[in-house]
Amino acid sequence: METIKLREGEEFIKLGQAMKKAGMVGSGLDAKVIIQDGLVKVNGEVDTRRGKKLYDGDIFEYEGVSVKVEQ
Repeated sequence: METIKLREGEEFIKLGQAMKKAGMVGSGLDAKVIIQDGLVKVNGEVDTRRGKKLYDGDIFEYEGVSVKVEQ
């Protein structure tokens, strides 16, 4: 499992931004389409909200790759 870190002082990161930070997509538009198509899971459940807030400990998954958000 891969991990991404929240920036200093940040409480959360939005799903689309997290996918970009993890290198899963090349742009916000790519993330939007993939998320809205129901291809991304957050904590084991499909989530179609690009602006879904991810907090420390949350895990998102796309194409079999899981990424954990850490403080």
